[in-house]
Amino acid sequence: MNVSGTSTGGHGASLLERATLGRGSDPKILCAVTLVLVFLCGAVAGALAMNLGVHTKLHQPTFDTPSGKALNFERLQKELNLSPAQAEQMRSILNDFWDYYRTVLSDGKVRVEQILNQEQRRKFEKLLQEAQQK
Repeated sequence: MNVSGTSTGGHGASLLERATLGRGSDPKILCAVTLVLVFLCGAVAGALAMNLGVHTKLHQPTFDTPSGKALNFERLQKELNLSPAQAEQMRSILNDFWDYYRTVLSDGKVRVEQILNQEQRRKFEKLLQEAQQK
C-alpha cells in the first residue's frame, strides 16, 4: 500500500513510503543514512571549532621560531607585569637561551651524524624532516 492507500506490490514503494507505512527498513540503507548523519555532525562540529579559534590554539608557533619568541615574550611580559628594564633584561636572557638551544641542537646533530654510516644518516635526516613538519 502506498501513501495514498493503494497497493504497490512492494517493489515500487519508495523509501519514504516504506518508512511511513512501518514496513521493514533495509539495513544497508539505515547504515548508510547513519554514516552520512555522523559524518555531517562531525563536519559541523569541526567547522564550529575552527570558527571558535580552536585551530589557532592548537597550532601555535614553537618557541624557537621568531613568531614563537615574540609570542612567548609578550605573554611573559604581560603575565609578570614586567617593568621596561625587566622586559629588556628578560628579552636578553631569552635570546641567550634561544641561541644556546640552537647551538645544542646543532652540536647534537653533528655528534649523532658522526657515529652513523651513510644509510643511517639519510634515515636520520628523513626523521628530522618528518619531525619538523609535525
